[in-house]
Amino acid sequence: MPIPYRFKVVFLSFLAVFICYIDRVNISVAIIPMQQQFGWSESQVGIILGSFYFGYMISMTIGGYLADKYGGKKVLGIGLLIWSFFTVITPIFAYSGLWYLILIRILMGLGEGITFPSWHAIYARWIPFKERTRAVAFTNSGISVGTVFGYLATAIIIAQYSWEWVFYSFGVLGIFWYFFWNKNVTSFPEDNKFVSSDELALIKSEAPSNSTAPSIPLTKLTQNLPFLAIAVATFCNNWALYTFLSYLPKFVNSPISSGGLGIELGSSMFIYLILIPSLFSIFSLLLGGYLADTFIKKGYKVIYVRKTVNSIGFFGAALLLYLISLQDSLISVLILLCLINFCSGIGAGGFGVNHADLGPKYTGSLVGISGSFGMIAAIFSPIVAGYLLEITNSWNTIFYICSVILLFGGLFYLKFASASKQFE
Repeated sequence: MPIPYRFKVVFLSFLAVFICYIDRVNISVAIIPMQQQFGWSESQVGIILGSFYFGYMISMTIGGYLADKYGGKKVLGIGLLIWSFFTVITPIFAYSGLWYLILIRILMGLGEGITFPSWHAIYARWIPFKERTRAVAFTNSGISVGTVFGYLATAIIIAQYSWEWVFYSFGVLGIFWYFFWNKNVTSFPEDNKFVSSDELALIKSEAPSNSTAPSIPLTKLTQNLPFLAIAVATFCNNWALYTFLSYLPKFVNSPISSGGLGIELGSSMFIYLILIPSLFSIFSLLLGGYLADTFIKKGYKVIYVRKTVNSIGFFGAALLLYLISLQDSLISVLILLCLINFCSGIGAGGFGVNHADLGPKYTGSLVGISGSFGMIAAIFSPIVAGYLLEITNSWNTIFYICSVILLFGGLFYLKFASASKQFE
């Protein structure tokens, strides 16, 4: 039995997210020897890590609009080529000076910002509704897979060669991916010669297919509470997510006296503390997507499923983040990191896939606009974390802030989220 072609589209989209997060997190490890070499303060490190998301925020809304208007294939492909090129030349800019590095990180963010709204726009047209949560969950697992691969491979490359080779090596991956993507994927399923008539009929029955849409008035979005619930949840999730994406290697490496774990970069224990929690995240993303789609197929109301899994993700992670600050053993911290990732993965079937419920034809735009709002958190969370580390030399306050923000985001979504169509 041949594999449905839409599964191949999902797999290539997964690879795009995988490459995206490799290139996004490699500097989180590389920044450790770079900071030592260039003498940057903790606040300067925070600005470097946060600058990427400034560019990301700008291009998300633009990318979402272009993907809905013209199709996600070209938008995603061009974006990946852009950020891959800037990844390759990052060392040149780092040696040119701090602000040159910040500039290249902003430009790299501009390329990556269009990634998520583009593939969400493709899925709204390629993936039947009853499969969508699983497809999104599988693709989002590229976040965890790319993160752990990026962390580990970066540590190995630095140990064997130098931090410069991190950027040279990973930047090339995107170029190879582009040729497969450009050859095999179309924005709309009816334009793809490899899709069977039976599969096309199934897709058309549950997806808007070749529908394009005008832009949604911003005033309408700001007055729509279900959309604001997604946007607020995205902001709160991103605050915790990008704090840890940016600073987890540094937390593991930091001295025990500051609340860190004091693990040497590239050691086996360093690898275990990065790898094992990420494996839990991958497993729970797939499990959460499967369970959400299963309950929806059994007749449970979509919004009840969305709110339930979202609450597990937000409230569970909030509690566990607070508990990390109370621990003094590696094993207990490792267990809590695993549980945090597990809860977050289960929560993927909540706010993260809710955009297509509100307006299937506008999925790219909705993801782009809510994502841009969420990127405000991604910009400032590393900066705030760096500043707090500089003035307190302690990690506990960082965990407390993440916990409170996640609690607020979970409550707001629980109150105002909806799965009813809002935008026709």
